[in-house]
This record gives sequence, structure tokens and C-alpha cells, in this order.
Amino acid sequence: MTMEWNTRLLTLVDGTCINCLHGTYIDERSTDIGERSADICDSSADIGEHGTDIYRRNADARDASTARRPTLVLLHEALGCLAMWKQFPQRLAERTGCDVFLYERRGYGASTPITLPRPDTYLVDEGRDWLRPILDAAGLEQVVLIGHSDGGSVALVGAATCADRVRGLVTMAAHIYVDHLTSAGIEEAVHRYHNTDLSRRLERYLGGRTETIFRAWYETWQRPSFRAGLDLTPWLADIRCPALIMQGRDDQYGVASQVTDICAGIGSHAQPLLLDDCGHVPHLEAEAATLAAIDQFLRPVLLSL
Repeated sequence: MTMEWNTRLLTLVDGTCINCLHGTYIDERSTDIGERSADICDSSADIGEHGTDIYRRNADARDASTARRPTLVLLHEALGCLAMWKQFPQRLAERTGCDVFLYERRGYGASTPITLPRPDTYLVDEGRDWLRPILDAAGLEQVVLIGHSDGGSVALVGAATCADRVRGLVTMAAHIYVDHLTSAGIEEAVHRYHNTDLSRRLERYLGGRTETIFRAWYETWQRPSFRAGLDLTPWLADIRCPALIMQGRDDQYGVASQVTDICAGIGSHAQPLLLDDCGHVPHLEAEAATLAAIDQFLRPVLLSL
């Protein structure tokens, strides 16, 4: 079978536009061999600097159960976009045999812009109020949520509020509260943004929205009302699906107890995992270990469907 990636702009009922990238397995026999050969991309290519490429890649043959597998939904970090996932979505699809769907939240990429200040409740809002309409618009019924950083926090709330369609949950560096490493890490990032080339490097991915996105992140997380009010613990008991809660041991934005506290709140169906030699971005800093952990976690989940 072959993997086909397509970008599209979803329009929700209220008119909000969500930019997304959807990778699906298709039957090679239904595709012209000449066309298929011309569309195969070099294996070293990323998804695209601005996440707008449409392409196909060769993938290993999958059995008939592929069509019944849930779609893996990737939720990006606070300074993220489609392109910043780099090759991870493709490699995740190849490793698991599942379709992969990733999207840019409001304010990011080509999705509908936001205005500042961002509300203190934005993480809950994204998981509780926006995730289900996005899954509906994309036609996704059964999913596994895989979220990084802010996306991990959104995934926790989404797994609690969309329990009827979430079959598994993976978080990487999720936060359920603001800890001392979070605050220190953000202060350091703000210093680097104003005194190094960080803003220029972010602009490669975030374009003209760089300043707004960066402000939306640090102004919200440094706001006293947000720091005092962020507590996602009440949502955890409503997560019924198997969960893998990951974080790098050297994460500069979160203490290890974020992992243990999340698992304690979810219960015995949550597995903690701290990755050695890894900071805040497991899927890029420790890609092989992250892929292996997700693949191992998903095997019994997929067999149970």
C-alpha cells in the first residue's frame, strides 16, 4: 500500500477555518504505476516548510485490518505548526500502519487568526470545545490523540470530553499545572527571543504570525491569573482509554512529577515513561525511542479493536 498526504482547509460550522494535513493509506492497485512513481518523494524531505505539500511515499504493505485502525491525531506545541513536526508523522505512519491527521489550531499557520490576550482557559477550550468539531469536519470517528507540550495538555482534555471516539492517548511533555521549570524555561525563551536569532528561526515556520504566536504563549503563561489557575487534574479521572504519558528526563519546561501526577489522576490504564538524554521535544530529540514507545503502546490498543 501507499501513503498519500493531502493538505486542506476545513471550515467549521461557525466559519472557523482549520488548516490540516491528512496522511492515508491507499490501495496501490487503484493508482496508475507511472503516476505513482512520479509522485514518490525523496526520503530525506520534510513535510514542507509551510506544511502545504501534497505527496505520496512508498510504505510497507499492510494487512486488511489497516482500514479499521483509528487515525493518529497529532496536536502541536505552543509555538508549533504542521511543518515543525518534520518527518515524524511519516515515520509514525510507517511504524504503526495507521493513518495520521495533524492540524493547526486557531491562530497558527493558515488557520483562522486569534486576537490577544488569549484567555486563561485556552487549553481547556481547545480540548473541550474545538477538538470534536474538528474531528467531525475531518470525518474522523475513531482516533488516538498524540499531543506535544500544549498539544499534550489539549489532548488530555480532549480524551476526557471525547471519550466515545478516543481509543488511545499519548502525551509528550504535557502540563497540568505551571511548575518552577515551566516559568524559568519561558523566561529564558523570552530572553533568547529578544537577544538571539530565535525570532528569525521561528519565523521560518510561523511566518508573519511569529510575534503574535510568541506573545500568545509567553504573555499567557506569565500572567498571574493563568499561573494560579491552570489545573487540569479534574479532567484526568474522565479519561477511560489507555494512555502513555511521556517526557524527557532533561525537559527544561517541566518537572518529572508532571508525568507521575498525570498518571495518578488517570489511573492504572496510564503508563509513565521518562526518556533518557531527551529534553522538551521527544519526537525530534529522541525520535527512535519515541517511535518505539508509541508503537509498543499501540499494539494492544489496535488488537483490541
